[in-house]
Amino acid sequence: MDNFEVRETKVASTVNKVDKYLAKRLRDEKVIAFICGMLVVVLMVMALTSTDWLMAQGWRQGLFYHCIDNSAERPLPFGLAGDPGCYRARDVGYIRATAALCIITLFTDAFATLLTGLGLKSEDPEKKYKYYRLAVYIMLLSLISVLVGLIIYPVCFADELAAGNRLLWEFGWAYGVGWGASIFLFGAIVLLLCDKESEEIYYKERDIIQDNFIDEKA
Repeated sequence: MDNFEVRETKVASTVNKVDKYLAKRLRDEKVIAFICGMLVVVLMVMALTSTDWLMAQGWRQGLFYHCIDNSAERPLPFGLAGDPGCYRARDVGYIRATAALCIITLFTDAFATLLTGLGLKSEDPEKKYKYYRLAVYIMLLSLISVLVGLIIYPVCFADELAAGNRLLWEFGWAYGVGWGASIFLFGAIVLLLCDKESEEIYYKERDIIQDNFIDEKA
């Protein structure tokens, strides 16, 4: 009887250790996903507010404004005219579409990150699961939006390159920031998707330990 009680205590201790270890691992994954979501918000704000999406010899183009430097060569690209300074962006379809997609990315990611935070805060396992599942779907929409925007921007720009009046063009840091945001979004989605598989492993490990204990008891 004493030996059985000792074994029971050891099994309970082992299950408790497994619980704590796997619970911590699952939470760590979600915390990292939450941080990735926050970084995406910061990066998308930077990309949206910057005029350094496209650059060429004293001229810079963003999603909402283009800027003319004092050193800009004349004539300006795309038949534009104006003194040095920043002006509202050209009324071109691909620029408007990219801006709209980036705004969608910003708000959907912010909402998904909020859901992830609510999942971290909740003590109810069922609510946690619902929050994380919904966050995954919304982040997928966010990722698709930013990828479509990042692809159509250079493709459509290539069609009007002949009217650009410049020999050398560069995509600026703001365009690269958009790709950085997509990488963090992808990472957050992967971490949230790992939740279900990790939980299944967790419960299988508990079942194995408990089954072994029942066999010994029998």
